[in-house]
Amino acid sequence: MFKHNNVTIPLDTPFTIDGTSYPANWLRLTSLAEKQAVGIIEVADVTTTYDDRFFWGVDNPKLLNDREESDEDGNPMYVKVLGVVDGKSAMVDSTERLVTKGLKSQWTAQVKDTANKLLAQTDWMVIRKAERDVAIPAATVTYRAGVLTECSRLVTAIEACADVPALIAVVTAQNWGQA
Repeated sequence: MFKHNNVTIPLDTPFTIDGTSYPANWLRLTSLAEKQAVGIIEVADVTTTYDDRFFWGVDNPKLLNDREESDEDGNPMYVKVLGVVDGKSAMVDSTERLVTKGLKSQWTAQVKDTANKLLAQTDWMVIRKAERDVAIPAATVTYRAGVLTECSRLVTAIEACADVPALIAVVTAQNWGQA
């Protein structure tokens, strides 16, 4: 990024310095020496990034484990359902506790979904075997076993995670093989 007198100059935007107007593309078309001649310096962009799959912001991880919700007085909260109150439709509490799903539940569901999608491609062979006793090719049997093994490994590893960095290590090391 570029600055003049500690003020950021946005790229592709016209600007004025000491009464001189510069076109929007001037910063892109001029050399560093030309920029420095009018007092513009280049400063490293220090934007801190974070992975929004795991964090709400820098050093602010999302909920790891599921949490049963309570109101401000500590009373349990329940899922709302459509019901009837005084003869009119209204939202009422059910008997099901309100639960906010944590990252472990979300990633476990995603891993299982991935496995199901990978297996779905060869499910027809399993059905054909059950209905007509047509052999499943050995490569397909091996592939399906590998998908199921990786799914089981990931689900177990996710459940064992004690913190968000451990979860990140697990989910970024998925290995679905030839999938």
